[in-house]
Amino acid sequence: MMNHLYKRVILIVACILSGAVVCVGQTSLDASNLRQPTLIAPAFFGPNAFAVPDMADATVNGHLKAELAADGHFGFLGDKTANLFARVHIPLFTSRANLTVWMPVSEWYSNSLERQRQCRLQDTVMMRGQEFGDVYVSTDILLVSERRYVPSVVLRACLRTASGGSYYKARFYDGPGYFFDVAVGKEWTAGGQGDDATWRFRIAGSTGFLCWQTDNGRQNDAVMYALQGTAAWKYLSLRAFWGGYTGWEIAGDCPMVVRTTLQGSIPLRNGNGLLEPFVAYQYGIRDQPWHSVRLGLAYRFDAIGLAAKRQANRTK
Repeated sequence: MMNHLYKRVILIVACILSGAVVCVGQTSLDASNLRQPTLIAPAFFGPNAFAVPDMADATVNGHLKAELAADGHFGFLGDKTANLFARVHIPLFTSRANLTVWMPVSEWYSNSLERQRQCRLQDTVMMRGQEFGDVYVSTDILLVSERRYVPSVVLRACLRTASGGSYYKARFYDGPGYFFDVAVGKEWTAGGQGDDATWRFRIAGSTGFLCWQTDNGRQNDAVMYALQGTAAWKYLSLRAFWGGYTGWEIAGDCPMVVRTTLQGSIPLRNGNGLLEPFVAYQYGIRDQPWHSVRLGLAYRFDAIGLAAKRQANRTK
Protein backbone atom coordinates (compact mmCIF):
# COMPACT_ATOMS: atom_id res chain seq x y z
CA MET A 1 0.00 0.00 0.00
CA MET A 2 2.76 2.44 0.96
CA ASN A 3 4.82 1.67 -2.17
CA HIS A 4 1.77 2.09 -4.38
CA LEU A 5 0.98 5.47 -2.82
CA TYR A 6 4.60 6.54 -3.14
CA LYS A 7 4.64 5.72 -6.86
CA ARG A 8 1.49 7.74 -7.38
CA VAL A 9 2.97 10.77 -5.64
CA ILE A 10 6.18 10.56 -7.67
CA LEU A 11 4.18 10.27 -10.90
CA ILE A 12 2.01 13.28 -10.04
CA VAL A 13 5.01 15.45 -9.11
CA ALA A 14 6.90 14.37 -12.24
CA CYS A 15 3.89 15.22 -14.43
CA ILE A 16 3.56 18.67 -12.84
CA LEU A 17 7.24 19.48 -13.34
CA SER A 18 7.26 18.08 -16.88
CA GLY A 19 4.20 20.11 -17.81
CA ALA A 20 5.76 23.26 -16.40
CA VAL A 21 8.98 22.61 -18.32
CA VAL A 22 7.03 22.16 -21.57
CA CYS A 23 5.14 25.41 -20.99
CA VAL A 24 8.39 27.28 -20.35
CA GLY A 25 10.33 25.67 -23.18
CA GLN A 26 7.73 26.02 -25.95
CA THR A 27 8.22 29.71 -26.64
CA SER A 28 8.72 31.32 -30.00
CA LEU A 29 12.10 32.82 -30.87
CA ASP A 30 12.45 36.30 -32.26
CA ALA A 31 15.14 35.71 -34.88
CA SER A 32 15.88 39.40 -35.34
CA ASN A 33 17.20 39.65 -31.76
CA LEU A 34 19.09 36.37 -31.42
CA ARG A 35 22.49 37.97 -32.03
CA GLN A 36 22.04 40.52 -29.27
CA PRO A 37 22.46 39.46 -25.60
CA THR A 38 19.40 40.17 -23.48
CA LEU A 39 21.47 41.08 -20.38
CA ILE A 40 18.75 39.36 -18.33
CA ALA A 41 21.42 37.56 -16.37
CA PRO A 42 22.91 37.14 -12.86
CA ALA A 43 25.47 39.93 -13.27
CA PHE A 44 22.78 42.59 -13.78
CA PHE A 45 20.14 41.63 -11.20
CA GLY A 46 19.92 41.26 -7.43
CA PRO A 47 21.73 38.45 -5.59
CA ASN A 48 18.57 36.34 -5.27
CA ALA A 49 17.35 36.62 -8.86
CA PHE A 50 19.62 34.04 -10.52
CA ALA A 51 21.46 32.47 -7.58
CA VAL A 52 23.71 29.42 -8.04
CA PRO A 53 21.64 26.53 -6.58
CA ASP A 54 22.88 24.47 -3.64
CA MET A 55 24.15 21.06 -4.66
CA ALA A 56 22.10 17.91 -4.01
CA ASP A 57 25.27 16.22 -2.60
CA ALA A 58 24.15 12.88 -4.11
CA THR A 59 22.01 12.23 -1.04
CA VAL A 60 18.25 12.33 -0.49
CA ASN A 61 16.95 13.70 2.78
CA GLY A 62 14.82 10.97 4.39
CA HIS A 63 13.91 13.26 7.27
CA LEU A 64 11.44 16.11 7.45
CA LYS A 65 13.62 19.20 7.66
CA ALA A 66 12.66 22.88 8.04
CA GLU A 67 15.22 25.64 7.70
CA LEU A 68 15.11 29.40 8.36
CA ALA A 69 18.00 31.77 7.76
CA ALA A 70 18.99 35.43 7.41
CA ASP A 71 21.26 36.46 4.53
CA GLY A 72 23.44 39.51 4.03
CA HIS A 73 24.83 40.35 0.57
CA PHE A 74 27.51 43.03 0.31
CA GLY A 75 28.09 44.10 -3.27
CA PHE A 76 31.48 44.78 -4.80
CA LEU A 77 30.10 48.13 -6.03
CA GLY A 78 28.52 49.14 -2.72
CA ASP A 79 24.99 47.78 -3.04
CA LYS A 80 23.58 45.95 -0.01
CA THR A 81 20.82 43.35 0.31
CA ALA A 82 19.39 41.54 3.35
CA ASN A 83 16.78 38.80 3.10
CA LEU A 84 14.98 36.03 4.97
CA PHE A 85 15.42 32.56 3.50
CA ALA A 86 13.23 29.49 4.12
CA ARG A 87 13.49 25.89 2.95
CA VAL A 88 11.70 22.64 3.73
CA HIS A 89 12.54 19.04 2.77
CA ILE A 90 9.56 16.68 2.73
CA PRO A 91 10.15 12.91 2.33
CA LEU A 92 7.69 11.34 -0.13
CA PHE A 93 6.78 8.30 1.99
CA THR A 94 10.25 6.84 1.47
CA SER A 95 13.90 7.61 2.13
CA ARG A 96 14.60 7.43 -1.61
CA ALA A 97 12.78 10.60 -2.66
CA ASN A 98 11.87 13.98 -1.25
CA LEU A 99 10.20 17.21 -2.25
CA THR A 100 12.14 20.40 -1.52
CA VAL A 101 10.66 23.90 -1.50
CA TRP A 102 12.73 27.03 -0.88
CA MET A 103 12.64 30.77 -1.46
CA PRO A 104 14.10 34.11 -0.39
CA VAL A 105 10.94 35.07 1.48
CA SER A 106 11.54 38.81 1.48
CA GLU A 107 14.53 41.02 0.69
CA TRP A 108 15.45 44.59 1.59
CA TYR A 109 17.92 46.32 -0.68
CA SER A 110 19.87 49.51 -1.16
CA ASN A 111 21.63 50.09 -4.48
CA SER A 112 24.64 52.27 -5.13
CA LEU A 113 24.67 54.64 -8.11
CA GLU A 114 27.66 52.82 -9.60
CA ARG A 115 25.83 49.49 -9.41
CA GLN A 116 22.70 51.05 -10.94
CA ARG A 117 24.75 52.26 -13.91
CA GLN A 118 26.16 48.77 -14.36
CA CYS A 119 22.61 47.36 -14.36
CA ARG A 120 21.44 50.00 -16.90
CA LEU A 121 19.20 51.73 -14.36
CA GLN A 122 18.75 55.45 -13.75
CA ASP A 123 21.74 56.75 -11.77
CA THR A 124 20.55 60.00 -10.21
CA VAL A 125 18.73 58.61 -7.14
CA MET A 126 19.76 55.58 -5.08
CA MET A 127 17.12 52.85 -5.18
CA ARG A 128 15.92 51.31 -1.93
CA GLY A 129 13.04 49.02 -1.17
CA GLN A 130 11.59 45.63 -0.28
CA GLU A 131 10.56 42.76 -2.52
CA PHE A 132 9.31 39.15 -2.28
CA GLY A 133 11.31 36.39 -3.95
CA ASP A 134 10.78 33.49 -6.32
CA VAL A 135 9.71 30.03 -5.15
CA TYR A 136 11.73 26.93 -6.10
CA VAL A 137 10.20 23.45 -6.04
CA SER A 138 12.32 20.36 -6.68
CA THR A 139 11.91 16.61 -6.63
CA ASP A 140 15.04 14.66 -5.58
CA ILE A 141 15.14 10.95 -6.46
CA LEU A 142 17.81 8.47 -5.39
CA LEU A 143 18.63 6.43 -8.51
CA VAL A 144 21.53 4.37 -7.12
CA SER A 145 22.11 3.63 -3.42
CA GLU A 146 25.64 3.99 -2.12
CA ARG A 147 27.51 0.76 -1.37
CA ARG A 148 31.08 -0.14 -0.53
CA TYR A 149 32.49 0.38 -4.01
CA VAL A 150 29.50 2.07 -5.64
CA PRO A 151 28.73 5.81 -5.31
CA SER A 152 25.22 7.14 -4.87
CA VAL A 153 23.44 8.86 -7.75
CA VAL A 154 20.63 11.39 -7.33
CA LEU A 155 18.45 13.02 -10.00
CA ARG A 156 16.89 16.39 -9.27
CA ALA A 157 14.22 18.28 -11.24
CA CYS A 158 13.41 21.84 -10.17
CA LEU A 159 10.95 24.52 -11.24
CA ARG A 160 11.31 28.23 -10.43
CA THR A 161 8.19 30.38 -10.30
CA ALA A 162 7.89 33.98 -11.45
CA SER A 163 6.59 35.31 -8.14
CA GLY A 164 9.45 37.79 -7.61
CA GLY A 165 8.96 41.40 -8.71
CA SER A 166 10.66 44.77 -9.29
CA TYR A 167 11.99 43.86 -12.73
CA TYR A 168 12.45 47.54 -13.57
CA LYS A 169 14.64 47.89 -10.49
CA ALA A 170 16.67 44.79 -11.48
CA ARG A 171 15.75 42.82 -8.36
CA PHE A 172 13.96 39.78 -9.84
CA TYR A 173 12.96 38.87 -13.38
CA ASP A 174 9.27 38.20 -14.00
CA GLY A 175 9.78 34.94 -15.88
CA PRO A 176 9.93 31.24 -14.96
CA GLY A 177 12.85 28.84 -15.15
CA TYR A 178 13.85 25.27 -14.40
CA PHE A 179 16.83 22.97 -14.07
CA PHE A 180 17.75 19.29 -14.03
CA ASP A 181 20.96 17.90 -12.54
CA VAL A 182 22.54 14.58 -11.62
CA ALA A 183 24.84 14.27 -8.60
CA VAL A 184 27.31 11.46 -7.85
CA GLY A 185 28.87 11.09 -4.40
CA LYS A 186 30.84 8.78 -2.12
CA GLU A 187 31.37 8.77 1.64
CA TRP A 188 34.19 7.39 3.78
CA THR A 189 34.20 6.96 7.56
CA ALA A 190 36.87 6.63 10.26
CA GLY A 191 36.79 5.76 13.94
CA GLY A 192 33.90 3.33 13.65
CA GLN A 193 31.29 1.99 11.29
CA GLY A 194 27.93 3.35 10.14
CA ASP A 195 26.23 5.82 12.46
CA ASP A 196 28.87 5.21 15.16
CA ALA A 197 31.74 6.60 13.04
CA THR A 198 33.67 9.48 14.59
CA TRP A 199 34.72 11.03 11.27
CA ARG A 200 32.87 11.24 7.96
CA PHE A 201 34.27 12.46 4.66
CA ARG A 202 32.12 12.93 1.58
CA ILE A 203 32.97 14.08 -1.95
CA ALA A 204 30.35 14.76 -4.60
CA GLY A 205 30.06 16.28 -8.04
CA SER A 206 27.13 17.25 -10.22
CA THR A 207 26.27 18.45 -13.69
CA GLY A 208 23.03 19.50 -15.28
CA PHE A 209 21.00 21.83 -17.47
CA LEU A 210 19.49 25.14 -16.35
CA CYS A 211 17.12 27.36 -18.32
CA TRP A 212 15.30 30.63 -17.76
CA GLN A 213 12.98 32.68 -19.92
CA THR A 214 14.32 36.06 -20.98
CA ASP A 215 12.58 38.49 -23.36
CA ASN A 216 10.68 38.26 -26.66
CA GLY A 217 9.89 34.62 -25.99
CA ARG A 218 13.58 33.72 -25.82
CA GLN A 219 15.29 31.59 -23.21
CA ASN A 220 18.83 31.18 -21.96
CA ASP A 221 20.17 27.62 -21.71
CA ALA A 222 23.06 26.96 -19.35
CA VAL A 223 25.28 24.05 -18.35
CA MET A 224 25.49 23.52 -14.57
CA TYR A 225 28.52 22.17 -12.70
CA ALA A 226 29.55 21.75 -9.06
CA LEU A 227 32.02 20.02 -6.75
CA GLN A 228 31.55 19.66 -3.00
CA GLY A 229 33.49 18.18 -0.10
CA THR A 230 32.27 17.63 3.47
CA ALA A 231 34.16 16.68 6.62
CA ALA A 232 32.07 15.84 9.71
CA TRP A 233 33.17 15.11 13.28
CA LYS A 234 30.44 13.86 15.64
CA TYR A 235 28.14 16.89 15.91
CA LEU A 236 30.07 19.32 13.71
CA SER A 237 30.57 19.49 9.93
CA LEU A 238 32.42 21.72 7.46
CA ARG A 239 31.38 21.85 3.81
CA ALA A 240 33.18 23.47 0.85
CA PHE A 241 31.38 24.10 -2.45
CA TRP A 242 32.50 25.33 -5.88
CA GLY A 243 30.05 25.62 -8.72
CA GLY A 244 28.07 27.67 -11.18
CA TYR A 245 26.57 27.58 -14.63
CA THR A 246 27.41 28.90 -18.10
CA GLY A 247 24.74 30.42 -20.37
CA TRP A 248 24.91 30.63 -24.14
CA GLU A 249 24.88 34.44 -24.35
CA ILE A 250 28.21 34.79 -22.45
CA ALA A 251 27.13 38.23 -21.25
CA GLY A 252 26.80 38.23 -17.46
CA ASP A 253 25.18 34.77 -17.52
CA CYS A 254 28.13 32.67 -16.34
CA PRO A 255 28.06 32.90 -12.52
CA MET A 256 30.67 31.01 -10.50
CA VAL A 257 30.90 30.96 -6.70
CA VAL A 258 32.70 29.32 -3.80
CA ARG A 259 30.80 28.64 -0.60
CA THR A 260 31.72 27.29 2.84
CA THR A 261 29.27 26.14 5.52
CA LEU A 262 29.94 25.32 9.16
CA GLN A 263 27.09 23.39 10.79
CA GLY A 264 26.39 21.97 14.23
CA SER A 265 24.00 19.21 15.29
CA ILE A 266 22.22 19.24 18.66
CA PRO A 267 20.12 16.15 19.56
CA LEU A 268 16.90 16.97 21.37
CA ARG A 269 15.59 15.06 24.37
CA ASN A 270 13.51 11.91 23.92
CA GLY A 271 14.71 11.56 20.34
CA ASN A 272 12.56 14.43 19.10
CA GLY A 273 14.85 15.34 16.22
CA LEU A 274 17.90 17.54 15.82
CA LEU A 275 18.59 21.27 15.86
CA GLU A 276 21.21 22.29 13.29
CA PRO A 277 22.59 25.84 13.62
CA PHE A 278 24.81 26.90 10.73
CA VAL A 279 26.76 29.78 9.26
CA ALA A 280 27.85 30.10 5.62
CA TYR A 281 29.96 32.44 3.49
CA GLN A 282 29.86 32.78 -0.29
CA TYR A 283 32.24 34.65 -2.60
CA GLY A 284 31.22 35.47 -6.16
CA ILE A 285 34.11 34.64 -8.48
CA ARG A 286 32.27 35.69 -11.64
CA ASP A 287 28.90 37.32 -12.47
CA GLN A 288 27.84 37.24 -8.79
CA PRO A 289 29.44 40.44 -7.45
CA TRP A 290 28.74 39.94 -3.75
CA HIS A 291 30.18 38.72 -0.49
CA SER A 292 27.28 36.77 1.03
CA VAL A 293 26.82 35.59 4.62
CA ARG A 294 24.06 33.30 5.92
CA LEU A 295 23.14 32.58 9.54
CA GLY A 296 20.39 30.07 10.18
CA LEU A 297 18.82 27.23 12.12
CA ALA A 298 17.32 23.98 10.87
CA TYR A 299 15.13 21.39 12.57
CA ARG A 300 15.38 17.78 11.40
CA PHE A 301 12.88 15.09 12.32
CA ASP A 302 12.61 11.43 11.30
CA ALA A 303 9.01 11.53 10.10
CA ILE A 304 9.24 8.24 8.19
CA GLY A 305 10.68 6.40 11.21
CA LEU A 306 7.97 7.78 13.48
CA ALA A 307 5.24 6.74 11.04
CA ALA A 308 6.71 3.22 10.84
CA LYS A 309 6.79 2.93 14.64
CA ARG A 310 3.18 4.05 14.94
CA GLN A 311 2.13 1.59 12.27
CA ALA A 312 3.97 -1.21 14.07
CA ASN A 313 2.29 -0.32 17.38
CA ARG A 314 -1.15 -0.40 15.74
CA THR A 315 -0.57 -3.90 14.35
CA LYS A 316 0.45 -5.32 17.74
